[in-house]
Amino acid sequence: MSSVNLTSLGANQVKSTTSGEMVEIGSLWQEQTVVLFFLRRFGCQVCRWMSAEVSKLEKDLKANGVALIGIGPEETGVKEFMDGGFFKGEIYIDEKKQCYKDLGFKRYNAVNVIPAAMGKKVREIASKASAEGIQGNFSGDLLQSGGMLIVAKGGEKVLLHFVQKSPADNISLEDMTKALGISANVQAGEKPQCNEDVCTR
Repeated sequence: MSSVNLTSLGANQVKSTTSGEMVEIGSLWQEQTVVLFFLRRFGCQVCRWMSAEVSKLEKDLKANGVALIGIGPEETGVKEFMDGGFFKGEIYIDEKKQCYKDLGFKRYNAVNVIPAAMGKKVREIASKASAEGIQGNFSGDLLQSGGMLIVAKGGEKVLLHFVQKSPADNISLEDMTKALGISANVQAGEKPQCNEDVCTR
């Protein structure tokens, strides 16, 4: 079972991209079950593809009283990300990256990143995402990884805690709906593959 301490995690402050207000992340699950999608980086091409995938569930989530919320580790690229319409939920910024630390979302280093950034698999992912009209850039923190946390209403329990093992690692829509105990009629896209340690596009 998940070892996430919702009490300490819930006290962390995140910033709303709509109001600029700082709120405790725990307030996001007080009144409703919430899916928190932690992005590596707003300019990351693979993250944008994943955001579009997760957003396919937004209507079904809403119909079941579940909020879809994106969390980014910094403000760099957030306007372009929002303008691009990649994600259908609210977006918050974890400026101190404390939630990322508490949830075990690792950071890479220059040794892992540089060779992978030039690797064949990165080009393949970029090509697949580009074919769907999704572009990316290298702005922002290239070293952060992400994941997902699904918390039941009132912080009753953690329904899912997913930690990326590689930057192309993502949770399936089926696993998300299973964790939530809901059904959804959506078609998952073909997942970009990456066997490198990191994908920075």
